[in-house]
This record gives sequence, structure tokens and C-alpha cells, in this order.
Amino acid sequence: MSDRTMKRQVLLFTSVLFLSSVHGQASYSIPEEMAKGSLVGNIAQDLGLDIKRLKSGNARIHVGNSAEYIELNKERGVILVKERIDREALCRQTTPCALHFQIIMENPIEFYRVTVEITDINDNAPVFQMQDMKFEISESAITGAKFVLERAFDSDIGLNGLQTYSLNPTDNFVLKLQGQADGIKKVEMVLQKPLDREKQDQISLLLTALDGGQPQMSGTVQIHVTVLDANDNAPVFTQAIYKVSLIENSKSGTLLTTVSATDIDHGSYGLVTYYISSSTIGILDLFEIDERNGEVRLINEVDYETAKHFQIDVKAKDQGGLTDSSKLIVDIIDVNDNKPLIDLMSTSKSIPENSPSQTVIAVMSVHDPDSDNNGVVNCVLTQNIPFIITSTSNGFYSLVTDSDLDRERASEYNISVTCSDEGVRSLSSSVTLTLQISDVNDNAPVFERSSYEAYIIENNTPGLSIFTVKARDADWNQNARVSYILEDTSVNGVPVSSYVSVSADSGVIHAVRSFDYEKIKDFQFRVKAQDGGSPPLSSNVTVKIMVQDQNDNAPQVLYPVQTSSSLVAEMVPRSADVGYLVTKVVAVDVDSGQNAWLLYKLQKATDRALFEVGLQNGEIRTIRQVTDKDAVKQRLTVVVEDNGQPSRSATVNVNVAVADSFPEVLSEFTDFTHDKEYNDNLTFYLVLALAVVSLLFITCLVVIISVKIYRWRQSRILYHSNLPVIPYYPPRYADTLGTGTLQHVYNYEVCRTTDSRKSDCTFARPCSQNVLIMDSSSTGTTQRMQSEKNILDEPDSTLEQKPPNADWRFTQGQRPGPSGAGGPPEMAMGTGPWPNPPTEAEQLQALMAAANEVSEATATLGPGTMGLSTRYSPQFTLQHVPDYRQNVYIPGSTATLTSNPQQQQQMVMQQQMVAQQQALQAQPSEASAQPEPPKAAQTPASKKKSTKKEKK
Repeated sequence: MSDRTMKRQVLLFTSVLFLSSVHGQASYSIPEEMAKGSLVGNIAQDLGLDIKRLKSGNARIHVGNSAEYIELNKERGVILVKERIDREALCRQTTPCALHFQIIMENPIEFYRVTVEITDINDNAPVFQMQDMKFEISESAITGAKFVLERAFDSDIGLNGLQTYSLNPTDNFVLKLQGQADGIKKVEMVLQKPLDREKQDQISLLLTALDGGQPQMSGTVQIHVTVLDANDNAPVFTQAIYKVSLIENSKSGTLLTTVSATDIDHGSYGLVTYYISSSTIGILDLFEIDERNGEVRLINEVDYETAKHFQIDVKAKDQGGLTDSSKLIVDIIDVNDNKPLIDLMSTSKSIPENSPSQTVIAVMSVHDPDSDNNGVVNCVLTQNIPFIITSTSNGFYSLVTDSDLDRERASEYNISVTCSDEGVRSLSSSVTLTLQISDVNDNAPVFERSSYEAYIIENNTPGLSIFTVKARDADWNQNARVSYILEDTSVNGVPVSSYVSVSADSGVIHAVRSFDYEKIKDFQFRVKAQDGGSPPLSSNVTVKIMVQDQNDNAPQVLYPVQTSSSLVAEMVPRSADVGYLVTKVVAVDVDSGQNAWLLYKLQKATDRALFEVGLQNGEIRTIRQVTDKDAVKQRLTVVVEDNGQPSRSATVNVNVAVADSFPEVLSEFTDFTHDKEYNDNLTFYLVLALAVVSLLFITCLVVIISVKIYRWRQSRILYHSNLPVIPYYPPRYADTLGTGTLQHVYNYEVCRTTDSRKSDCTFARPCSQNVLIMDSSSTGTTQRMQSEKNILDEPDSTLEQKPPNADWRFTQGQRPGPSGAGGPPEMAMGTGPWPNPPTEAEQLQALMAAANEVSEATATLGPGTMGLSTRYSPQFTLQHVPDYRQNVYIPGSTATLTSNPQQQQQMVMQQQMVAQQQALQAQPSEASAQPEPPKAAQTPASKKKSTKKEKK
């Protein structure tokens, strides 16, 4: 590897340029064909850069439109070979061969120019364009005759390029190398020994081209010589070198020049033909020569930027095989056919509006491949904008700010850069950059007015919107978001925030309290508008609130003074003439403007024909002569009205005494105060009495309607049922209507006086139509009646309802119903809970059985007697049979409902007789408790009724 790798030379020089954007330059030299990733140089060390700067500045290599053969390693700060470099493909024969690129960094924008020279290595062998060369040489050719050979081509340069030739064998010919002005050696084969066609008519030679590289490389070509008959004169060109100029982009077929060669031989040996040597690659693709007349013409377009001149080897050959050569040099004349090439190396898309002048916006390189004036480029900006373009170095330009920027005037710029060359028919290229100007909070909010005045009517509702202040901020987004703040000031020692408030978002000013014009007529405060920038900017404005008066105060009478304790009267002598000033009503109104203008009117007067009131001054004067017939006591009612909308007023009573002496006046005015007080109280009592009477009437009406509705609902429940109503009453229940199971045997209406606590209770008729069937224990009944009497005599005692006693209940055998139905022993003893009510079917069966028994008894017994079935207890013996058509007997109950008073009396008498008989036959063993009868069966209707009563 050391043999093929040239020794690297690093040439580093750093120059401080006058232009601020170029900071240095570095040059390196490397051999071609280095492996990918090979080290070129330590750019960070050579340029004095920190590796951190390479990373933070996003350092990169800019090569423009060329292929990228070199790459930058920012981690190590070195440049490496990115792609294999072939010097011959890159530069051909041009020396020196170098790569030019720039290293660019941002924040701030900096770039460095780097040149990497590519040195040649011996990697190409000499090559002949022709596979073999053929010559026809006359045997008469003299010694020393020269035959020009085709040159070999070596892509390498210098020592690695073509150096020498060798020819084998050398029996008849030797090789001669002749140097030329352009440094290219002319290869000739010289006849050193005459030819003899008879001995050898074909000669084969091997021409070898050698370069000077290590290791040495070579190329060969076969030379075939045909010995001809004698032709001893060769063609000779009129000029050794021909020169011609050709404008680039000339059309195909353009004539360059005509070459000429002469041969002094005669006949066919003197006929000369022309051809172009193919020793230069690509020549035959661009030019051609007419083999008969020697005209050289263009067959393809030539480009000055590709090749500035061409060298054409023209040969002349006669029919005898003798040749001569000449050189045609073609110089290409440049025309302005290339536009400047603009390459944006680095651009900024956005900058803040407070950027200082000379801030770099973009860096670009401009190149025009044309020459002379055609390649001189000038770049300008087409618009009148605050930017300029400056040339930092040869072919490099910077776009910088020229003045201060203001986003509020222009938030975006489309910058068009036009670069033109100085050629005739100048060519130009343009590029457009879009630059956004970012906002900076440099504008304070501005109010629409320098000060504000607003009006609000007094007695406003708190929270009323008074008016709106508005401020605008020329900035954008958050910097333009305006908030309104009420500055802390005071009005009459009170914080202004207790008067008004400001909406932070909308600037609407609201009244915090209700204003009173009589207390505060105007006040002012300051509102601050502050934007949302950082730091925030603000401005202030003064706001003055004017409170407008409203007619909210009635006039106040100052004179005459109205008091309830004393009476003031004005005296008018009977001798008073017309227009006599009795008195003057003085009133004031605390309102302002027309709300305070007062008018005086006479509302009532004892004698309207005697007095009048001045409309504006309130003076009370006589309008006629006072006579003896005029009453001594005169009373005037004066109304004082203001001029507001709506109008407010006040009244004042003026007492006037028409008399000549004070005692006369005193006797007449003693009852004024009493009358006034009487009239005031009378109105109040009348209104109060009317309200109380109305309330009592409505209450009574509601109570009556409620009672009616309740009774109607009870009647509907009793009379619209298909089955007999057998109400079920819970323990301790008392039916106020006297139709159910009661705690006591009888109900009485008791009539008592206020002093009846000290007298006996008088029992009247029963208050209920129920007839309760008693058992034989009349003693208990008597005792219970005595207890009731005692209770009535003691009103302070507590009446507590107790469970039904066992002395009036039926035993299980006495109870109508299915045969054999009985309760538990405790139920028979009267100590246990009441049995469950029978079902509706059992009730209906019991009712029908009882009806049949009653019918049978009625048929066998006479009037006044009652036969009972053996199902009932012998204790249950009555001498009277109730009429079943008039009475309703409810099985399981001790009550018989009836509507016949006679039957009721008979029933009472029968019960008394039975009670006496049972008392005589009673035994000591009968003192034990009797089995308690069951409570009435509970039907669905009675269940609903019971539930409703319990809820009530």
C-alpha cells in the first residue's frame, strides 16, 4: 500500500479576509484512489475550531453542483474520503487537479474554504487507440526515411504518464522521438537499412509505449509493413502548424480551415490523401477532414466551458505510402450562453423584528462558467426592501439587513435576488427567499381616545354596564392580547373598585353600586390596558363618570312646619283686602334641573273663592274681600309638585283663622289635632278589619267544602259496595259517628255549664242509634257507667282509650260463622290477641245462616219474643226479635244498626230485663273472664278506610 500511496502533504494557511463571512482556508493534498473512509486531514485542528462548535453550528460540507467525494466527521473534527476519487475521470489532463468545497456553520453563520489537491498515481497503462498500424513502403525508400507512428495515450500525468517508446525488432527500422512545442513527443519510425521487396515483402514490428511510474506500465501495438514498389518522395504540408478560431455553439458543418500537402512524384505516387489522427480522444467525434481536398469541418457542437481549445493531428499520405503530418490548433471563442448559477448555501426562514442591522439572512454562492466579461456576475435586489446583498469573497454573497425591521409594517418579505453577468445580451438568474418577521412586544396598547366620559342615570341597578373602553395593540398573538385593569385610586376616600369594575377581557365598565346624584355627581378613575407580552407593556386612560339626576326625591315642605303635637294657624283679619298675603309655602327639592322646579297648587280649601296659591312662589293670598259671613276656621291643602317625569309631589295643610282677636281663634282650633289623628287611625282600622273578615270567610269556606267532600266519599264507600260493609276497627279505635265498635257501651250528649264541674252530670238520650247487646255481667256495666260519670265530673282527668272489655264480647260458640270454628284458649279467656277476621265467603255464609234463623224464629214465636238457634250460647236470650227488614245484623259484631226508634226502646228494655235475670242467676264461678268476641271482619274497603284514618 505504501508503494501506491503518495506521501500526503498538508498545506495549511489561514488568512484574515476583509469580508466578515469567510474565516479561513485550508488546503490538503491526497493521492487518488484512496479507500473510502481514509483520513484527509484534521480540519478542526487545522482551522483552530472546537469540536463542540462543529456540533452546535451544524457544520456541513457544501460542494454546490459537484459530486461529493469528501465528508465531514463532526465527532472527530476530521474530513474523510467519502467516495473513491479517480483523478483521470475528475480532471483528465488538467493539472493541478483539486476539489474545492466549503465548510459551513450556523448560529452564527460562518464558512471556510477548503481545497483538496488530488495527486496522480500510476494506475493507468499507456494505450494505443489502434489495434495495429499498417504501412506500405516502397523498396526505393532511402535510408533515413521517416514514418510517423500513432502515439499512445496515457491518462496519468507527470512521471506516471507516457515517457518513452521501444520498437522491436530493429533490423530495418529504428525509433526516433522528436519533442514538440506542446511537450508531446512525436514518434517516428526511421528506415535505417534499405528494403528489398524480393527478400521480404512483409515486415512485422512491435511498438511498446512505456510510462515512468513505479511499477512501470506499458502498452503495445503491432506494426505491419508492406514493401511496395519504389516511390521515393513523400507528401509535404505547406505549414507545420495551422491555427484557427471557432465560436462555441457553432452549427454542425462549419468550415474551420483547409490543409494542403504536396508530393513531387508523378502519377499515382503524387496523389495525396488527408486524414485525422485518432491519437486524441473525442477529436473524431467533433471534427472531420475531406480526404481529397483537406477541408476540416465541425460535425458536433463544441462548448467553451468543456474545452477551450483543440489540437488536431492531420496527416497526408501519397499513393506510394509516404506520409507527412501537421498540427491544427483550434481555439474556441466563448459566447455568453450560460446563466449565473445561484446556490443557496444557508438561509434563515424567520428573524425577530428587533434584529440589529447587518444581520445575515442568507449566504449564497454564484458562479458563471463563461469567461471574461461573460463570467462577471453582479447580484442585486429587485425590490425596495430593508435588505442589501454584499459580496463576501469571489463568487460568494451575503444577504443582510440594512435597517430596522417592523413586523407591524411588514410581517413577511419575499426577497428576490437577481444575478446578471456582463456579457453582451446579458443573462440573469433569480431566486426568491421568503422571510418571516417574528413579533417582538414593542408596541404598547393604545386606547381609541385620550380620555373617556360616560353618563349614568342615578338609582341604577348594580352590575349595569356603563360603557366600554377599547385599546388596540399593533403586535401579534399573545403580545396583542389586551387585558384591562382598574387602577387603585380612591373617590372621596372610598376605593374606586367599590364604585365600578372593569371586565379584564372586554373592557366593559360595570357599576358596582347604585349611584345617588345627590351624594356624588361625578368621579374619575384610570383604566390600564396591558398586553400579554414579556415583559408586558401598558398604557393608561382617564375615565370620567357623570351621574345624571333622576326625579327620585319628592319636594320637602319647609314652611309651614307640620307637627302632630301643636297646631300652627295663620290669622287673617276680617278687614283684609283682595291680594292680602296670608302666608307663603316654602318647599325645596334636592333634585337638580327641571326635577327641582316646583309648582304650587291649591288642592282643597274650605272656601276656594277666598284664597289662591301662587303657582311658582307658593304665596297664599286672598282673592276677594273677607266678610263676616266667612268661617273663622279655614283649612287649605296645598300640593307642591316638581317638574320631573314622573312628577313627585308633597302636600301641606295650612290652617287659616279669619278673626280679629286671638281668643276667638283659640276656641275654634282646639279640635284640629284630634280630628287629624282620628281620620288617620280610622283608615288603618278599616283596612285591617276588611283583611281579617276576608281571611275568616275564606277559611270557613275551605273547611265546609272539605267536610262536604269527606262525607260524600264516606257515603260512596258505604252504599256502593256489593257485600255488607263489615268494618274492621283496630284496638283503641273510637268511631265518632257512632256506627262502629266503641270503647264504651253508650254514647251520651252531655250538656254542661261553665260551672258544671261542681254539679252533677245529667245524662240525656243516646247520641247514637246503635244498640249494643250486653251479656249477663250487668255489674260490669253499672260499674262502667259509674266510671264514666266520674270521668265527666273530673274534666282534668286523662281520657285514655283502652282495649275492649271481655264482658260484652261473644264467646266462640256465640259467634256466627262456620260450625266448629274456634279460637285458641287464650282468645276464649279474653287475654290473647283478637282473632283474624273471617273471609268474605265466611261472612256471606254467616249472614245467610243468621237470616234463615231469624226467619224461622219469627215464624214460631209471637211478637216480643225471639228464638235462637242452639248454636248460640244460652246466655244470649232475648225476648224480642228484631225486624230483619229494618235492622242490619253484622255477624261477629255486637251492634245492630236500626232506623226505628220504637224498636230501639224495646231493645233497651229487653237488655235491661236480661241483665236483671242474669244478675239473679249469676254464680261466683261466673266472675271469671269471659271469652272475648272477635273483632269485625275486615274487608278490602274497610282496610282502605282504616289505612286512610291511620295516616290522618
